Amino acid sequence: METEHLYGINPAFEVLRAGRRTIRQAFFGPGAEGGSRRRKLTELLQAAGVPIQPADKRRLFDLCRSTEHQNVVLETGPYPYATLDSLQDAERLLLLDNVEDPQNVGAILRSAEIFGWPRVLLANRGVPPLYPSVIKASAGAAEHLQVARDRTANDYVKALLPLGFTLAALDARGREDVRRLAERRPKKLLLVIGGEHRAVGQHILNQAHHRVHIPQQGRIASLNASVAAGLALFLLNPPVPASGAPPA
Repeated sequence: METEHLYGINPAFEVLRAGRRTIRQAFFGPGAEGGSRRRKLTELLQAAGVPIQPADKRRLFDLCRSTEHQNVVLETGPYPYATLDSLQDAERLLLLDNVEDPQNVGAILRSAEIFGWPRVLLANRGVPPLYPSVIKASAGAAEHLQVARDRTANDYVKALLPLGFTLAALDARGREDVRRLAERRPKKLLLVIGGEHRAVGQHILNQAHHRVHIPQQGRIASLNASVAAGLALFLLNPPVPASGAPPA
């Protein structure tokens, strides 16, 4: 039986809210029940019938291998990955290629959830799985996304281009301003984002309909990968319905 140990206050709340994982038990460290947020978390766990065990900081570290647990660790089932076949009908897909840093992956997923990109493709090479550290870096946002990790980046593109997707790669050396692509509002968009040390793969860049960049006015050479991704996701996000509700 596969088990993961998620840690941190926000991930714990979002795992409960998403309701997609089995939560087998919770471990609370010293003082973990103090404060309104932790009291609320305790109430939600109790309402869900999750046993809560006291644990010292050494035990919490042994469970999650991190000091950033905020005195809360959940023992859960594995992340519920989707498949490309289940996501390919979307009008917006985000593909991460060569994003090697778990912190950047988590931060990008947080932006994806906030800006209306609920379906994400992770290359199964060159991008880390959704480890607990990635979930923590996403502030739990990954729990609300549909994420596939069943193909290479090139294979995702190969499968999606015949379905009418416009392929856009975020590339610091791209000639097109990302805002111009945003104005065109392509009906079906596959946005590919690469990492800081290894950018989007050349094979994908060669096939891209648009190689877009984020204009800069300062003197620093480049943006952090997750910051650049957040800007692109915001600019290219789907229109918000008139009611103000997030897109389905």
